[in-house]
Amino acid sequence: HVHIIPNRGSRPAVLLRESYREGGKVKKRTLANLSSLPMHQVEAIQRLLKGERLLPIQELFDVTGSAHHG
Repeated sequence: HVHIIPNRGSRPAVLLRESYREGGKVKKRTLANLSSLPMHQVEAIQRLLKGERLLPIQELFDVTGSAHHG
C-alpha cells in the first residue's frame, strides 16, 4: 500500500510499504520512497495496486466529429 505521512512545514512523505507479521505482531516494511513523484503519479500507483486497469486517454473518449475553425 501507499502510505502518505504528513510533515509539518514540508511536503508529506510518500512511502510504498508492505505489511507482514513477525512473532504475532504486524509490522511494516518500506519498499520505496515515492516522495519525489508528482501526486498524480502517486494516485496512479494507488489505483494500480487496487487492481484498476489504467487506459490511455485515447481509449477513454470517442471523437465523433471535429469542427474546422480558423
